Amino acid sequence: MACMSYVVLARKYRPRSFAQMVGQEHVVRALANALAQQRLHHAYLFTGTRGIGKTTVSRILAKCLNCTGADGRGGITAEPCGVCSACVEIDEDRYIDYIELDAASNRGIDEARELIDRAAYKPGIGRFKVFMIDEAHQLTKDAFSALLKTLEEPPEYLKFVLATTDPEKMLPTVLSRCLQFNLRPMAPQVVAAHLEHILRSEAVAHDAAALRLLARAARGSMRDALSLADQAIAYGGGRFDEAGVRAMLGSVDGTHVAALVEAVAQRDGPALLRRVELLRGLGLSAEGTLESMALLLQHMAVEQAVPGALDAEDPDHEDPRRLAPLLPPDETQLLYSIVLQGRGELALMADEYAALTMVLLRMLAFAPAAEAAAPAASPPTAVPAAAAAQGDAASSSALPSSAPFGGHRAQRTAAAASPAAAPAAPAVCEPAPPRGAAASAPAAAQPPMPSAKAHAQPVLGEPPPWVEENPPDDAAAPPASAALRAASAPALAVPAAARPPDAPAALVPTALGGQWRALVERLAAAGAIAALVRELAWQAGLETVDDTAQPPCWQLRVERESLRTDALRDKLAAALQAELGHPVRLQLLAGAPGDSPARRDAAERAARQRRAEQTIRDDPLVQALMAQFKTARIVPGSIKPL
Repeated sequence: MACMSYVVLARKYRPRSFAQMVGQEHVVRALANALAQQRLHHAYLFTGTRGIGKTTVSRILAKCLNCTGADGRGGITAEPCGVCSACVEIDEDRYIDYIELDAASNRGIDEARELIDRAAYKPGIGRFKVFMIDEAHQLTKDAFSALLKTLEEPPEYLKFVLATTDPEKMLPTVLSRCLQFNLRPMAPQVVAAHLEHILRSEAVAHDAAALRLLARAARGSMRDALSLADQAIAYGGGRFDEAGVRAMLGSVDGTHVAALVEAVAQRDGPALLRRVELLRGLGLSAEGTLESMALLLQHMAVEQAVPGALDAEDPDHEDPRRLAPLLPPDETQLLYSIVLQGRGELALMADEYAALTMVLLRMLAFAPAAEAAAPAASPPTAVPAAAAAQGDAASSSALPSSAPFGGHRAQRTAAAASPAAAPAAPAVCEPAPPRGAAASAPAAAQPPMPSAKAHAQPVLGEPPPWVEENPPDDAAAPPASAALRAASAPALAVPAAARPPDAPAALVPTALGGQWRALVERLAAAGAIAALVRELAWQAGLETVDDTAQPPCWQLRVERESLRTDALRDKLAAALQAELGHPVRLQLLAGAPGDSPARRDAAERAARQRRAEQTIRDDPLVQALMAQFKTARIVPGSIKPL
């Protein structure tokens, strides 16, 4: 008995006419209209990723140009008959007037010259001779140059069709001579619907979830989708379901990814590690895990931005709709970026699960800072706004604007004479004293600030009155969700020893801090500092000013090691010299500053956020809605100050 050869789905169901094509309606419409109106170009360029129909469109176009109709009397048409000799032979790749050249393996000038020689002869049996060059971007520059003249002014019986996956590598002189069409990757829904039609024709048992997996794995390529369907049929013994397709593709079940996102939302590190070990034990791909996680986060972001936008009937959207309220929108965006970055890092380690663990732990490390700084058991204390205002008022009255940092010796003397003030550090250019022993004390009229000996770090809880204008663009604002959780916390004193080791240092307003911020803002507004130099000034806290040294020595405390470089320090010193009119020697000290422009700006942003949230909570309409609907709540992160 003769054995019939099996024809793969991608070849068996290759479109034979424009009507059979799916997902490329914009190209089909343009070509069909041009053919119907007899407005024919001499050269066409089809671009797009693999498996989306570039060669198929070329063959259909060749049939449209050479079709003679079932009765042999037809002409150029947008609907080839499919039964005449031209249509049949082009489909079977044996039509002598349709020539396909694969430029990936025939890319030299010799092949180009052979095409030019063949172009000199009229069609043997057809109406037009069609030259199709696939992967045209791989032709050499000499080959392109040889074709240019013929491509620009071909004989009336010759049509060129070029196809490429990388049009950026095509010569501009070639692009300008072609009518270009960009074929788009197909949406997963379009691919799944076409697969459904084909599998029903083939009488292959399947389920909808398996089709969705195949459609996503195809990444917009219909040919890849049909090849994967062939593989799934073989894997499942003539049928396939979700479990079999997931095992074949190595895809990660949605329950694993949802559990990972939920653990991140709950800051549950042990649960993350246990889930990674489970993925390792099941042999599931780390890259597949991050890919599925990115898709889940993308759906969550859609649900957060436009509630109800996800299809409630789609089972794949159940987890995104459930998890969307657990994270604020800004953190969802951050996690999405971490996942995309992490996918590129997996190949850098021999153990991909170790790399996956680092990506997931990075999500915990970048949790909103206010959550670590304000644990429920020990909320931070608040410093009266009047104290901060008084400190700045003292600094502004003691120092005229014409001399931003003059007269500090008198200021330190007054501070040391005050019985209520903390002892001042000596005004010499030496390594800074321990944090808390303030190197520059406030004026005598200012209330005393706690020192390190008191083991207390005050936290700014009320809006400081020194500035109300918009903050600089490069200042980082705390996440709104964190501010919302901290807004209703009672103001209690927190000993420094009780604060978590990873919590950020509290803002301790000082007179020098207010003057430093004003100076930094002037430099930034004038364009004297930019990029990393501006970041250094913005993150630094001015600890001491020694006017007795020559030149005067200023000590800046900077937490980030990447900013404590000699090059950035020298550029900042030059900007200060230009502003003040005299040289300044800067000394950069390691450690978190108690008072810096960035820390003051963050405190002001948090205060404005709290005021906005309190305004919403005090609104009568909001209170009425909360009372009427017992399950109603204010969505974290949804309130923004104007």
